[in-house]
Amino acid sequence: MLLHLGKVQVLVISSANVARETMKTHDRVFSNRPHIKMFDILLYGSKDVSASPYGEYWRQIRSICVLHLLNIKRVQSLRDVRQEEVALFIEKIMHSCSSSLPVNLSGLLSTVTNDVVCRVALGRKYGGESGREFKQVLLEFTELLGTFVVGDYVPWLDCLSHISGLYARANRVAKQIDEFLDHVIEEHINLQKRDRNGHARSDSEGHNDFVDVLLRIQRTNSNGFLVDRTVIKALILDMFAAGTDTTSTSLEWAMTELIRHPNVMKKIARGSKECGW
Repeated sequence: MLLHLGKVQVLVISSANVARETMKTHDRVFSNRPHIKMFDILLYGSKDVSASPYGEYWRQIRSICVLHLLNIKRVQSLRDVRQEEVALFIEKIMHSCSSSLPVNLSGLLSTVTNDVVCRVALGRKYGGESGREFKQVLLEFTELLGTFVVGDYVPWLDCLSHISGLYARANRVAKQIDEFLDHVIEEHINLQKRDRNGHARSDSEGHNDFVDVLLRIQRTNSNGFLVDRTVIKALILDMFAAGTDTTSTSLEWAMTELIRHPNVMKKIARGSKECGW
């Protein structure tokens, strides 16, 4: 069934065979997203993997992600980061339980996923006032990415998003994130200069995170593709967009289902004890 949502054509598939043909046989025909204004504002003109149109540019940045950022060796090398943050997460829950305080799992899960992504992508967690501001901006960023913009479907109504202040809010969030990522990149460039001069980094400064890898690709041009600062920032934003909200939401639903099914929870707890976790 073909629907027309304003200027956007939407194909509704309700058959497994047709879905298989669409996603496998004709996957390239259906590989692009429709043009979304919020992606242009928040994701550097749709220069990231998730929003850029299918083509040579998309293939190159996807290759960078798959081969350099998300390969098995790198994921395994970051296992300690995940274990440390999960241990801190459990400590917080135990502290709340010992104090007979209610536990806000949603907030804790959001914090632990954000901290893991920060350490993996940026090399360290950002605490204090700047860290709180960044987390708040990320929440706004995630919310705005999923905001319905009527102008994407009915162009002559695009003025409504200007009148309501939606675009002004999106531009403010984009500017705040851009300034933060510029600061992070400059920080890493200075650390890499120190490394080349023989000064070892401290444990808190991290090493070989995603920003380091992307800067190394930019400097050596190892894949024959120009990786400028905008591409680096867009790819790092992808890591946050894909790795924080979706992960914490999935974990929250998993915990909810375990609470609803105590027999399954007991089985998992028993298996964890047998494995020495």
